[in-house]
Parts: sequence; C-alpha cells; structure tokens
Amino acid sequence: MTAREFFRILSSPPGGTRDAWLHHGARAALLLILALGATLMFPVAPLPDFPFMERGMVAGEDVVAGVSYPIYRSQSELARAQQDAAASINPIFVYDSTAVDSMMAQVDRFFVRADSVAESTGARSVVRRRLRDLLSAYGIPPSAEDVEILEDESQRRRLRATVRRTILEELPRGIAVAGELEEAGSQGVRLRGMGRERVVEPDSLLTSVDFFDRSRFHLPSVTRPGYEQLQRLLLVRFLVPSIRPDWNATEQARERARGAVSPSKGDVLRGERIVAAGDRVTEEQVERLKAYQAELERLGALDRGQRGARTAGALLFNLITLSLIGALLYFYRPTVYEDFRHVVLFGGLVLAVVATAALIATYDAPAALIPIAFPALVVATLWDGRLALTMSLILAVMLTGQAELTGVTTLLTLAVGGAVASLSVRVVRRRAQIWSFIGLIAAGYVLVAVVLGLLRAWSFEEVLLAAGWGAVSAVGSAFVAMGFLPVFEGFTRITTDQSLLELADVNRPLLRRLSMEAPGTYAHSVNVANLAEAAASAIGANALLTRVGVYYHDVGKMLRPHLYIENQHGGRNPHDRLKPATSAAQIRNHVIEGLKLAEEHKLPDQVKAFINEHHGTQPISFFYDQAREAEPDAALDIRDFSYPGPRPQSKETAILMVADSVESAARVLPDPSPEAIRELVDRIVRGKIEQGQLDEAPLTLRELTLIKEQFASVLSGMYHQRIDYPPAREEPQAEGTPERAGAGVP
Repeated sequence: MTAREFFRILSSPPGGTRDAWLHHGARAALLLILALGATLMFPVAPLPDFPFMERGMVAGEDVVAGVSYPIYRSQSELARAQQDAAASINPIFVYDSTAVDSMMAQVDRFFVRADSVAESTGARSVVRRRLRDLLSAYGIPPSAEDVEILEDESQRRRLRATVRRTILEELPRGIAVAGELEEAGSQGVRLRGMGRERVVEPDSLLTSVDFFDRSRFHLPSVTRPGYEQLQRLLLVRFLVPSIRPDWNATEQARERARGAVSPSKGDVLRGERIVAAGDRVTEEQVERLKAYQAELERLGALDRGQRGARTAGALLFNLITLSLIGALLYFYRPTVYEDFRHVVLFGGLVLAVVATAALIATYDAPAALIPIAFPALVVATLWDGRLALTMSLILAVMLTGQAELTGVTTLLTLAVGGAVASLSVRVVRRRAQIWSFIGLIAAGYVLVAVVLGLLRAWSFEEVLLAAGWGAVSAVGSAFVAMGFLPVFEGFTRITTDQSLLELADVNRPLLRRLSMEAPGTYAHSVNVANLAEAAASAIGANALLTRVGVYYHDVGKMLRPHLYIENQHGGRNPHDRLKPATSAAQIRNHVIEGLKLAEEHKLPDQVKAFINEHHGTQPISFFYDQAREAEPDAALDIRDFSYPGPRPQSKETAILMVADSVESAARVLPDPSPEAIRELVDRIVRGKIEQGQLDEAPLTLRELTLIKEQFASVLSGMYHQRIDYPPAREEPQAEGTPERAGAGVP
C-alpha cells in the first residue's frame, strides 16, 4: 500500500462499523503515541515533595543539604569548557620526506606514456588525437599548443626536465595545500618532521599557490606558446604536498584536552544551608537546588512501584490535555478531523514542540526559547487563528505540567507567545511581511519579560536578556514556520492566500519569462484575469485563486509562441507550412507543456487545474475543417483535433474557459459596442453549454447570468468606442491584418 492510498483510506468517511473503528482508531492511536512520546521525553521526577523555587521568588523555608554533593556544570557549560580546551590545541602538520619521490614517480610515468604515444606509428592526426586522449585521461584539458609541445621530442624532454627541476628544488622546502592551512585557522601550527616538533605561524609556510608561482623561475629563457601553462597544469595534476595535516593526531590531542575538563565546578557539604527562609532566591541558589535534587534522585528517593504510579499519572495528564485538541477538531473542526493528513500534521507540530521543549529543559535554557509560536503560525495560516489560539493554550498547559518546566514563568511565556502568534497572522497577507508578525510576537515576549521582571524583582539587564531570548524565539519560529509552510501546504494540499499572492507577483520567474518570450499571450492572460476575477467575485467564488490560475493557464505557449496569433506580428504564418493534424497537435500541446512547466516550478494542484481544464475537451475546429477540406474521404478522428481535457471541475476553471474565449473573440470585434459585446458573450456561453463543456462545473443558471453580466460590463470598459478626431494631415491608412490560422485558438 502506498502512502497516498493509506491517507486516502484513513481520510474517507466511515461507511460501516469496521470503517468507523479504523477511522477513529487511527486518530486515537496517534493521540496515544503523542502522549507516550511526551511522557518519555519528560520522565517523572522521583522526588514528589522537593521544594520548587524560581529565581526571584521569596523562599518560605530553609533548605539544608542532607548529603554532600558536587555542583556539576550544565551540559552547555561543560561543552563550552571542553570546546575552549580543544581550541587551545594547535593543529598538527607533518613533513613528508617521501613527497618528492612520489611526485617524481607520477611525472615520470606520464612522460613515459607521452613518449610512447608521440613515437608511435600512424598518421600525424592519429598521434595528435592520442596525445589529446592522454591529457584528457589525466584530467588536463588539452589544447592545440599542449599537443604540439608533447609531439615535439625536444620540447617534451625540455618540459620533463623543467618539471623535475621544479619538484627537486621547490618541494623539499615544505609545501602545504592552501585550503588545508585555511582550514587549520589563524592559530599556530605544530609541525612535526625530521625528528623534531615546533610551532610555526601558518603564514610562514609555503603553500601550493606559492609552489606553482615559483615554477616560472625554472622555465627556459625561450619557450613556445602554452609551455608555461602546460608546465603549471602538470604540477597541479601531480602535486604531492610535502607538508600535510595529521587530523587524527590533532583530534586525539584535542580529545585529551576535552577529557581533562572537570565536570564539577564546586561542592556543597552536608548540613550546609542552601537557601534561607525569607531570602530572595538567586540564580546561584537555583543551580545549587537543582544539583541537590539531582543528587537525591541519584540516591533513589522512590521505589519502583511509586515511580511506576507517577509515570502512569504523567501519561494520563499528557493524554487528557492532548485529548482536548482532538475533541476540538472532532466537534468544531470536523473537516480537519476527517482528513488524516491534517490530523497527522497537527500531531507532528505537537511532537516537534514537545521534543524541542524537552531539549531546552535538558540544557536548562530559557523557557522563552520553546518555539510555541511555530505551530501557532502554521495552524493560523493553514486554517485560522482561533484554532491556533486554542491549540497553543492547551500546549502551554501541558508543557507547564512537566516537572522540568513547572512555574508561572513558563506558563505565562508560552501562553502569551502562542496567543500573539495565533492572532498576528490576521495582519499579514504576504510572506514578505514576515517581519510584521515577528515584531508582534517579539513585543508579546517583551511584555512578558517586563511583567515577570516586576514580579520577580529582576534587574534591567535580566529583563532585557529575557526579552532578547523571546525575540530570538520569535525570529526562529517565524522563519521555520514560513520556511516549512510550502511543505505543509503540499502535504495537506492546502493552498493559502499567501501562496496565491506570491504566485500572482508578475516578477515570478515563470510569469516574467512569459511576458518576455510570449508578450501577446501575457497581455491576453492579464485581460482574461481581469474578466475572470470580476466574474468570480460576483458569484462568490475564489477571486484570488481565479486571477492566479488565469495568469498561468497559457504558460505552455511560451515554448513555441510564434504558433499563436497573439504573438505573431506580421510575416508568414508557420501553420501555412504544416499539415492541419500537425498544427492541431502543436496547438493542443501547449496544455501538456504548461503542465510540465507547472510541475517544474512546483505550482499547487489548484493552479495546475486551470492549465489542464481551461480548454476542456473542445475541438480545434479550424484545423479540423481544414483537414476535411484537404482530404474529404479521409476517416478523421475528432479526438486528434480536440484538447485532452478534462472539462472544468470547479467554478473558477469554468469561468476561465468562458473568459478565455470571450476575450479572444472581443479583440477582433469590428464594432465593440455594448450590444455587440453582450450578444458575443451570450453566443459563446451558449456554445459552451451546447458542447457540454460546463456540465461538470458546479455552476447554476443564476451564476451564469451574473458571469455574463460581469463579462459584458468589463469588456465594454476595455473596448469602448472612442471619438473619431479628424486627422491633422493626410496619412495612408494601415491595412488590417488578415485573420491567421492561429486566431480563435486561445
């Protein structure tokens, strides 16, 4: 079973008891998996009565150490200390005394082969081709000058001598690859070789670039064109650096430095007072309390039965809180609940936040870094802000219930961050305005920092730091949400207004290319978009989707724009040289080519439907009639002269089909009066109905009437009659362009 079939089955409405069990059971299983995951990521604390204290609180009792214990560095502190220790170790490079022999051996093998080829029997052209093949085999792009040098025995011997001399005189100085020295950084290098070790500055070592530059000092006084370039290419190809890094030795030395860092940064003795009653709790005291709690947990404060009971309680807590999200979807968002893709996305968002929160709690990082805004932004953009707000508040309650995140600080931070993110999407319509809701979310975190600062008597620097972490969380959550939103749109098959607005940007690569390569088609698409959008608004269809779909419906034409009348500006019509069947195939092919371009540019399915359906299964009558006239007795298949379809499946694509034909026909009206335009619109709509092209579109007769009225109104404004002013002087009248074979084929 494929993933597509799996989601289709679980998203289908249950048709019986067995289907209902499968339908709801899959969602219940996902809920249980999420609750189990949260419980495993936040294991229960084995000390149920350990006093909870946050920085800034006033201690209500003395806390005295019952055992002696060390204060360990946090994971981040230990990592930083180990990183500093490792960074103090200079990278190790070794001098390779065998580099000269290795490089000389490679060079000699090359020239032996060159001698063999150059002295081989055969025509001169054959020998030159073999020399070119030899250079290519060694990865050296051959040139005519290179071949002439290798073909000439004296030049070949001289080249071999200068290359060898360069190696013998320059390589023993010590040559390192420039990129490897840059990777080592600007600190000193420990150079080992010839029985000793010393620290040298990287700038004092010769690099491969210096080696190649110095090779010119070994050139003959007079050389043929290309001689120096070929010598340099050979040195580049066969270079064996005589100073090379020993990354294994470097890493071993750094690993020893990391291991020398002590995990402890102090000790608390038994009987020592950790916190005194009435004191305002400091950051250092919170750290000592956590270390004391960890030591008691290590000693085992609960037996196995008590630990199991607390784990079961934590699982039920997580299950109940997450069930609230499930109940919200079931009772108030049934369309979301029915689509299993949507449910899976909700579960993934919850799991991502819980996992990140567990990681942040492990490293004792600020609660503001928990990306509660990430799922809120995604849900608010794909669905609506109320659903996102409710989900964010439920997540805030669930996370605050975990032992590592308990406290008013975490609850207030998560609740406000998620709420502001959920509601801020209302003020943003484009992803380009991402900084708008980043600013709103960051402002919410700043407000929380100020409130907590007043409650906990934080210093100005502490308030500023808390606000800064909130801003970091806002930026990270927003950019991750907007970055993954196209993925989520593709997975859920939801196309948001933000995506449509971005696709409507005329500077998009595909639209810009259309305007440059097929300007007539582009102008036609813009005119049709104005018509279709007005009609869609009149009947309550998705006007934005309609405009965007119309923009892209004819993109396939830009691959052969000269085949279509709107892009022909005089000259001979290419269809005059083609058979009618061939012309029909090429005209029809713009739908297929358009779909390929849409796939290439990753247009959403809703937009691709406009490309696929805008001609339906209409016949290309002009070429069909031509074919019948040319061969009256031939058995013609009308399907060879028709578009592939399908017929329009939505109101929006049906509007495009009619607007496409109406706009094309209106452009050639000799007298574009309102009456003539209205009669034209009626005739075209009637023709589509008679052909059955609108049979599968959910349009009512009243909606068709409103569509025709909008078309007539907009076209009358576009092609209104103008006053005939007398000419200032007599000028020859331009002859009208005869209608071409491509006319009437939008």
